[in-house]
Order: sequence, then C-alpha cells, then structure tokens
Amino acid sequence: MMRKNQVIFIVLFLGLAFSGCRGKLKLFAGGFTDNDQKGLSLFEFNSKGNLNLIAEADAGPSPSFFCFSERHDLIYALDEVMEFNRKRGGAITTLKYYPVTGLIEKKNEILVPYGGPCHISLSSDKGFLLVASYSSASIAVVKLGDNGLPEKVTDSLLYVTEAPNVSHPHMIAQDPAGRHVYLTDLGLNRIMIYDLDRSSGALVPVKDGIINLPDSSGPRHFVFNYDGSKMYVINELGSTVMVFNVDENGILHLVQTLPTVGEGFQGRNSCAEILISRNGDFLYGSNRGENSIVVFKIDEYGMLSLAGHSSCGGDWPRNFVIDPSGKFLLSGNQKSGWISVFRINQKTGLPEGPASQATMKAPAYLEFWK
Repeated sequence: MMRKNQVIFIVLFLGLAFSGCRGKLKLFAGGFTDNDQKGLSLFEFNSKGNLNLIAEADAGPSPSFFCFSERHDLIYALDEVMEFNRKRGGAITTLKYYPVTGLIEKKNEILVPYGGPCHISLSSDKGFLLVASYSSASIAVVKLGDNGLPEKVTDSLLYVTEAPNVSHPHMIAQDPAGRHVYLTDLGLNRIMIYDLDRSSGALVPVKDGIINLPDSSGPRHFVFNYDGSKMYVINELGSTVMVFNVDENGILHLVQTLPTVGEGFQGRNSCAEILISRNGDFLYGSNRGENSIVVFKIDEYGMLSLAGHSSCGGDWPRNFVIDPSGKFLLSGNQKSGWISVFRINQKTGLPEGPASQATMKAPAYLEFWK
C-alpha cells in the first residue's frame, strides 16, 4: 500500500509530464526546394512561443501545401511541379508520421494530372483527396484506400488554358457539413460549387453553382464560420475580403466587401491566406506587399469591421497559422526565409511581436499536427 506522500509525488510527476508533452506542440512546414533539398520541416513549439527544428523530411520536390489524415497519421504533401519522375504532372507524396518516435517515413507517390498543384484537402468522409492546380488550370480527385494511402485519380477537370482568360484554380475544399465542394478560380474571377459522388469519385456541378465575382478580384483562399452559414473569401488581386451568405442549397450570396490594406497604402499587394480565430471572434488575412496581417472583428451576424493591421515580421507572408491555444499566430514569410511568431492580444485580436523567429527556406505552408 502506497503512502500518502508517494501518491502525491506520482500525481505531481504525471501532471508535469503531461503538461510538458502538452506544452510542446508539433508544427509542420512545407516549402519550395532546389535540387535535392528536403522541403518538409518539423518544429517543436513550446508554450513560450519558441520554435525548435527537430527533423526534416523528403516530401518530394517543392511540397508547398499539405493536409493530414489523423486516422492514419499520414501527411499528404503536394509537389508543386509541372513534371514528376519524368512525367507531365505534379504529385502527392504521402508520408507516415510516428508521433511517439518522431520518425517520418515516405509511403507513397502518385501523379496528379497536368501539373502545378497548389492546394489539397481531405473530403469529409476521409475517402478522397481534392486537389487544385493553379498552373495547369485543373483540379483532380484522388481515392484513398482503407489504409489511407492514395490509390488512383478518379476524376480530373481541365478548365480554360488559352489566353487571355486563363483559369487558375487556387483552393478546393468542402463546407463544414461536407455537403458541397467549393473551388476558387483566381484567373476567371469565380467560385464554383460541386457535389462529390462518393461511389464514383467524380465531381458533379451544382445547379446555379457558378458565382461570378467582379473583374480583377482574383479569389484565392476561403474559410467558413463554424456552422457553414458564412463563407469568407480573400481576393489576391483585388486586396479585398468578401463575405457570402450560404443558403440552404449551398449557393453563395455576396453581402460585404472590405479592403485588406491600410488606407493610403500604395504599391503592389497580393493577398494570400485567410483564417478565423479559435474563438470565432476575429478574421485574419495576409497581405504580401504591405507585408501585414489584417484583422477584422466578426459580429454576431457574421459581418466584419476592421480591427487593425500588424506587421507580418518579414517579407511576403504566403501563409500563417494560429496555434491550438489561440494565443499565437505564426507567419511564414516566404521571401525572408523565416517564420515569425506573434502573441495574439485576446482583447483586440491583433498579433503583437514578433516574440520569436525560426529560419526556413521559402516557407509556403504551416500546420500544427492535430
């Protein structure tokens, strides 16, 4: 029988061990590569906001975007190239991550038609990967096996490729309920809506599912609110954020447009990423050119008002992410070659700092391991 002080010691030890593990999150970062460089980096992130590089992995050439399979501990990394293994196309390189040991093991490679893939997402039923390819004006659907590994391309669509009206698909993902698939087409200033036929793995156009935006908008990325009633779109070319109501059929209705850059800003700007805070109170967007993070307050009806701008801590914030605690924002500054870490003011929503920085060549996408 253990004594009381022994029980207290064990409880304290386990508590400290648990808090230590909990305090060190894992951040994956993908980027553009030259020659034989490894493009996927694994960082440890602690409760003070410090990043420590602990591993690098070969995820194929220029793994600029990726997503996870929590069920199978897999990483699906997009290789943003026009030729892969001497064949025309991009690729998905699948890696297995072993959280206990930290080992990252390459498991699978599959060719993506046409080439230049820039965005990938996992379907709501975890059975398919959805891929948008900016450079080749195409999208694709990839079926996953029971083990989570990609098996085959079940559908691919090639849009307009002839100048001057060239299609540039930039993001493809489902709404929170998994009812529809949404695609932003930066080149043709439109958002397209599909259904995913899970029996065949084909995309089926939705009636009235093409939403045309004003010329020179350039829709890039989007995010839904928690219940899917609002979609927020950041426009790369127009430097604006748009708010859409989502009706019962999934069709989008534009209700608000706001600029992302500060009043009086002059010069070239290209918006990139868009995210909602963990508590749902703030919307964030990145400005490449102004090199800032714009923050909007979200009201009870889902409408936006400007909260302010913060520096991104570098040059060309292609991507940023908010940590699971909601206390930090990490900006991947592509041209600077580093990741800047900011504390988020919980009252104003504004990132403050940077509190720390970590070096990485041309960071393109960041994501915390779930």
